[in-house]
Amino acid sequence: MTGAQVPVAGTSGRLRTIITADPELDDLNSMIRLLLYSNELAIEGLVYASSRFHWKGDGAGTTFFLPDREYDEPKTSWRWAPGERFIDDAIDAYALVHENLVRHDPGYPRPEELRAVVREGNVAFEGDMSEETPGSRLIADALLDGGTEPVYLQNWAGTSTVARALLSIEEQYAGSTDWAATKAAVSRKAVILKFASQDGTYDGYIRPTWPDIRVIDVSTIAWGYGARRVALPEGAAMLGADWMRENVTERGPLGALYRVWGDGRQMVPGDPTDYFHLSGFSREELTEQGFWVWIDPSPAGEWISEGDTTNLLNLFANGLRGHEHPSYGGWGGRAERTDEGPDTWSVAAARDARPEGEAPDAAPSVEAGAEGSVFGGPASDEYSVTRWFAQAQRDFATRLHWSVTPEYAAANHHPLLSVHPGLDVAAAAGSRVVLRATAEDPDGGTVTLRWWQYREAGTLPAALELDGAESAEVSFTLPPDATPGQTAHLVVEARDDAELPLATYRRVIVTVT
Repeated sequence: MTGAQVPVAGTSGRLRTIITADPELDDLNSMIRLLLYSNELAIEGLVYASSRFHWKGDGAGTTFFLPDREYDEPKTSWRWAPGERFIDDAIDAYALVHENLVRHDPGYPRPEELRAVVREGNVAFEGDMSEETPGSRLIADALLDGGTEPVYLQNWAGTSTVARALLSIEEQYAGSTDWAATKAAVSRKAVILKFASQDGTYDGYIRPTWPDIRVIDVSTIAWGYGARRVALPEGAAMLGADWMRENVTERGPLGALYRVWGDGRQMVPGDPTDYFHLSGFSREELTEQGFWVWIDPSPAGEWISEGDTTNLLNLFANGLRGHEHPSYGGWGGRAERTDEGPDTWSVAAARDARPEGEAPDAAPSVEAGAEGSVFGGPASDEYSVTRWFAQAQRDFATRLHWSVTPEYAAANHHPLLSVHPGLDVAAAAGSRVVLRATAEDPDGGTVTLRWWQYREAGTLPAALELDGAESAEVSFTLPPDATPGQTAHLVVEARDDAELPLATYRRVIVTVT
């Protein structure tokens, strides 16, 4: 691991987050997942945004043309349906199941609360940040509201709306005596999560003007259109039509809205890049129909993509503490430092060792796909993400079950888990450390405990010998030559015995004194 492990500012309660998204089908699927976890987050904005793949136009007939793109003539809009409302559609479906969801967790927000934070951002053209929009103003207001807790700015599309918010702050304060302090406070508060750079505003404005903002690039293959290329066997089975039908698409209004291959729906009628609504055609046959076939077709009912979900996963309250620092890792993967700036990180650069051996030394071979997805060559390894995929899918499926189950006792729920003496432990080099976990299944089932060391997340190079790794109490001895300040990350997983077992985690960070 490179770089100091300096967590973001204190995070009490639910994490604050604002999402910007374009109308790509994977954004809709990620939005459905987000709403099923809205009980664990403080969602302060749901913002329609543009990217190089989707933009609305200005409504005045202005044309936009970039000669290196898929289209060879000016367009007034690109792959943006009239009256686009995919965020609102997802909230409408959520409203139909909200009464069931609160039976399983009263923390789910009312649909009206979610509708109140929907805004339109900078959608006119790719990378347009020429004017303030309701979405950019919402982001700027959140960054200037006087609070100190971080605001996680998720960019499922381009960064133009976030860039415009930051530009508005600069225009308001630059040249004033408050500018230096305001810029420093905003830089500490904002955490930018982005799936690559889907327009030029990050490289052109955010990075050079706001270099001290923490930026985590979460672009991976594992949750996107190319998921089959890297999925582990258990996860690969969850991409199939049978699993998707049983656990997702036939699970109420939210499941029915979820996009899968051959579902008969198109993002925009006539879209030459969107053939996902069709099934039974070969690549050659789709090409003959006029489609730009950029990824091989799959059978009807199978997984398409949730590429932007890596923005979300480490913010969930599952006990892995993945939000505290990019290097910690969690469902959304672990990140490594990049040389783009003083606090820039990339999930694709992380190399977690598999149980059967070390991960490849080579960095992934990454190229941008037609929809902003990334596809890796043979050297790609995304084990820091794929190791969690199956459990995240089981969790998602369980929440969809909640959405159609009005009785608490008729569904599965997460184990309750606590650790003694706590989640942050200080111990001297050479000392014996004992950790005890207490777990309970609220549904009355059996809970299995497992401890393991997340070596890549810590700075202690040694592999610890864990006594009692499959029991409630684990103990180990720190190396006598361990250096003060080094850390070891111990994860305990409590898993129930349901048909789709749920897991709760606790991460204990042991710091050498």
